[in-house]
Amino acid sequence: MEIKINSIENGYIVIIEGEIDSSSASEVTETIIPLATEKSKIILDMTKVDYMSSAGLRTLLSIHRQAVAKETKLTLVGLSEDIKDTMSVTGFLNFFTVSDSVENVISLG
Repeated sequence: MEIKINSIENGYIVIIEGEIDSSSASEVTETIIPLATEKSKIILDMTKVDYMSSAGLRTLLSIHRQAVAKETKLTLVGLSEDIKDTMSVTGFLNFFTVSDSVENVISLG
């Protein structure tokens, strides 16, 4: 798994590549949660995430909770159909703003 962070106006684009599972979930959490600062935005580009375990779902929920606490706008981009289906069935998808592309999120502000 690899995480790349790009700065944008008032926030970050975080690109995750690979699998988010029990062996990588803590790295995702430790990397992204500090980016949630007062009224910023985080665009989490998951276009290249092909698998996410229950540990990955817990990680996203932790990031979501921190974002809410800090009034950070968190958007998930590029979820695969499998991940989107899993998040929908578990009710997790309701917590997140989801978009098909980074460009759409940036253009909407």
